[in-house]
Amino acid sequence: MDRRTTIKSIIVVAYVGLSSFSFYKWIALNSAIDIQSLDQKKSLIAELGEVIIPRTDTPGAKDAKVEEYTIRMIKYCTERISQHNFLNGLNDLEVYVQKNYKRDFAACTEKEKIAVLQHFEDKSVFKVKVLNKINNKFFGIPFFVRLKQLTTEGYCISELGATKGLAYDYIPHMYQPCIPLTKDQKSWATK
Repeated sequence: MDRRTTIKSIIVVAYVGLSSFSFYKWIALNSAIDIQSLDQKKSLIAELGEVIIPRTDTPGAKDAKVEEYTIRMIKYCTERISQHNFLNGLNDLEVYVQKNYKRDFAACTEKEKIAVLQHFEDKSVFKVKVLNKINNKFFGIPFFVRLKQLTTEGYCISELGATKGLAYDYIPHMYQPCIPLTKDQKSWATK
């Protein structure tokens, strides 16, 4: 056997292996899912949201009922691949917490919860931004990225988030294109 034939066969085997793995992952992400099982994870989503936006002198994510917004958005406004990623991410998180802390996420301490979310954040994004774009295009938005997006969106558009968490001007009296912020002022809820 000569060297060229060996190199060609190695390339063919590697190509077939990669393409079969990608095809398997694509099939798995596009298969039917039980999206109604998301309702059973409402308390877990609420706990995750509360770690991302905790209650301080302003209401937290639980107070703003961000979990209801997240579930509605995943069920009705998200493509199937991202639904798979989200449900698989929730299941992976539960398994990770049981394996490492021997209890449910809600029973973990604040430091443990932050460590769990930090682990999933590190796992969900690449250091090279181009790889993130390619991954999002072919395999959907990762679980933790979508969770953070929906938590902040849900909080900012909720009544509590807009009025108590952000500076809210109920009736703007005149247009000012550039308003300087004062010390310790909240971000504007209206634009």
